[in-house]
Amino acid sequence: MPNSIFLLDEAPLFPDARLAQDEPNGLLAVGGDLSVPRLTEAYRNGIFPWFCEDEPILWWSPDPRCVFMLEEIHVSRSLKRELKKDRYTITLNRAFPQVMQQCAAPRSDQPETWILPEMQQAYYELHQSGLAHSIEVWENTGDEEALVGGMYGVSIGRFFFGESMFSRRPNASKIALVYLAHFLRQAGFLMIDAQVGNPHLYSMGALDMAREDFLQLLKQEINWQQPPHLWQSKILMGWND
Repeated sequence: MPNSIFLLDEAPLFPDARLAQDEPNGLLAVGGDLSVPRLTEAYRNGIFPWFCEDEPILWWSPDPRCVFMLEEIHVSRSLKRELKKDRYTITLNRAFPQVMQQCAAPRSDQPETWILPEMQQAYYELHQSGLAHSIEVWENTGDEEALVGGMYGVSIGRFFFGESMFSRRPNASKIALVYLAHFLRQAGFLMIDAQVGNPHLYSMGALDMAREDFLQLLKQEINWQQPPHLWQSKILMGWND
């Protein structure tokens, strides 16, 4: 017998993520809001929002969960060559709103976006609260730098919950991911959550993890205290080859 889809009230609480639907995979609840307390509670319990224009807020916890273990990011030979060039500067939390706007921009294979204005505002507030962060890839063009790639997500405990990425140059989003993984590994993190897999993510070393195992890791590591000042705006240096 399928589980029911839960209707959320005003309290920022969620049902157990293991009660999510099998079809559509991971749909758990409907309604609520995108306030900082509710979003924080969602991520702490392995749940995230995803919905399109003219839909209510939908909350998901798919099974399996697509994740990157930080030691297993795959860097191809061509990407290694690109990383060794002095072409890009990689920064942290320098341009969060711009990264979200670029991630929300229409794409040739995806003309509509789920990163609606209300999502952008909600995650900007989450950024101001110290929980949402961006990684930027800047192309060095003489005296100026152009934002050509990046990604953003939420970080709690030993997890970075990736939300979206974009590229305006070949491999720019992959470069952001490689630098983020190195940065997180150095800080003692466990994984990057990519939510739902696709060929692009799997080509970079993502793997599927049973939701039960993912939730168990969350329970164990979500209260880990991140190093002080970790997310201050800065240039990210180095990566492991």
